[in-house]
Amino acid sequence: MVLVDANILIDLVTNDSAWSSWSLARLEEAALAGSILINDVIYSEISMGFQRIEDLDLMLAETMVGLVPMPRAALFLAGKAFRQYRANGGTRTGVLPDFFIGAHAAAQGWPILTRDVRRYQTYFPTVRLIAPSS
Repeated sequence: MVLVDANILIDLVTNDSAWSSWSLARLEEAALAGSILINDVIYSEISMGFQRIEDLDLMLAETMVGLVPMPRAALFLAGKAFRQYRANGGTRTGVLPDFFIGAHAAAQGWPILTRDVRRYQTYFPTVRLIAPSS
């Protein structure tokens, strides 16, 4: 199982000239290896690019991406990691979704397919990242 970060799916939806080919190839590799999943937070992030819920759900079905709820252990871990981020001098308040995603992957033992590695590496060092630098 692989948790897919929003930036990967946004690359595909927007046909990003710099990243869509890379993201599609990694998504296909992950699908061949097992289930590819998103959680509620990722669903909310990618929903901003769609006018209708039906269109988003169709895109997820076409890309074989499943939606799974976040367990309480992940929610708890996300809060602890975000508190550590703030204690380390982190001032951005709009980064909490990254902590939910990282904590979910950590709690389940899943890798994250992403292009945004910095916070995941720092606050969830046990999570394997499938990223351009890996």
